[in-house]
Amino acid sequence: MSEVAIQRLINKLHALVGPAGLLTDAEAQAPYLTDWLGKWTGATPVVVRPANTAETAAVVKLCSETHTPIVTQGGNTGMSGGATPDASGAQVVLSTTRMNRVRAIDPINNTLTVDAGVILAHAHDAARSVDRFFPLSLGAQGSCTVGGNVATNAGGIAVLRYGNTRDLVLGLEVVLPDGRIWHGLRGLRKDNTGYDLKGLFIGSEGTLGVITGVVLKLFPQPRAHATAWVGAESLGKLVDLLSLMRTRCGERLSAFEMMTAASLQLVLDQVTDTRAPLAQPSPFNALIELSDTDDEAGLRELLEESLGESMEAGLTNDVMLSTSEAQTMALWKLREGISQAQVRAGKAIKHDIALPISSLASFVAQAEQDVLACMPDARIINFGHLGDGNLHYNVLMPPDADYDALKQRTHELNAVVHQLVTDYGGSISAEHGVGQLRRDELRIYKSPVEMELMLRIKQAMDPNHLMNPGKLL
Repeated sequence: MSEVAIQRLINKLHALVGPAGLLTDAEAQAPYLTDWLGKWTGATPVVVRPANTAETAAVVKLCSETHTPIVTQGGNTGMSGGATPDASGAQVVLSTTRMNRVRAIDPINNTLTVDAGVILAHAHDAARSVDRFFPLSLGAQGSCTVGGNVATNAGGIAVLRYGNTRDLVLGLEVVLPDGRIWHGLRGLRKDNTGYDLKGLFIGSEGTLGVITGVVLKLFPQPRAHATAWVGAESLGKLVDLLSLMRTRCGERLSAFEMMTAASLQLVLDQVTDTRAPLAQPSPFNALIELSDTDDEAGLRELLEESLGESMEAGLTNDVMLSTSEAQTMALWKLREGISQAQVRAGKAIKHDIALPISSLASFVAQAEQDVLACMPDARIINFGHLGDGNLHYNVLMPPDADYDALKQRTHELNAVVHQLVTDYGGSISAEHGVGQLRRDELRIYKSPVEMELMLRIKQAMDPNHLMNPGKLL
């Protein structure tokens, strides 16, 4: 794009969104051009920040007419480079952060309707204001946006009970690649009138349109919690414990998080004000939480009885039940501190994978053999959401590892881990999305039929390939 064409485009965008909606200064643009992990950096002639759906539609229509590619960005907290422009300087970044209105709350219908740019934590607050609960919870909830969560089908710690983002969305409003608006903000649990169009956009990573509004499901506010940390000799025993807890506790089981001894020790070494929950270390650990709308004493009794059964059955070798809110927060700090600990300890080669829960133990045993055969000095940091089969199977590299060595090791280990994941019927991306990180691998591990169907949908909806080019597909 020539400088004259760029300036003409900026002038037209200025007329559509006003001076508050444009960023052309390099310093002001900088936060929008590098991803959260600092792995990808791009360039753009302009960051556009429309204030509402009408302005978004006008911007997209103009970009369609001028054949200008668009990279949609929410809170820029993604883990796969899916919201970062390329280095060509030809792609416009469209930020949704000025679209931050709570449009409607319906406590009777248990729905919350928000702009796509609403911060996830603010959605929690809005639900709480009418004594309701929105369960999507993840580490970046203070800065990620609802639209970004929908576009990446975000997961988090509550998927075991409530499902991931796809399960929490009832309706969407989307600006299509030609600038038309699909008004699909319906708060219905039943709508049997054809294809589930919203399902196309959930997890599409901005490649099919710009999400501008979302209808979210709400739930009764949990008022009682019971939390415990347990140790086990093997992952197989933790999987059996998960089955026992589901049988005994039903939908009250809201979290079942796993950390290996190495993962826990990393947190203890790198994160201040942390301490081991158990007197003796265990090869595998689980953080378990029950929640309900009332009767905390009964919930604690249920948890205690269930874990008593687990010890009698030899599934656990030690248990620590939280007796206070402070203890519960300390236990969650151990689980939530793992990302921070990895950054401090070195460079992690990360694998965000999902497997059938029944295959987790055998997969992990085989993966350890395969990884160590490829890299004998590997330091495996394995943790994740055991309750929904999502593991973060990472390998820690030394802090002084150079870029070329890291790149080569990443390529080697990805091939080992992802082939094994595929052999076990799993997915190479569980909750972080594909973006740029897994785009090329997707063709290897996705079946030709699946790839063809996705490419046909993309071609039908975005024939000029202007929506987030170079991502996902």
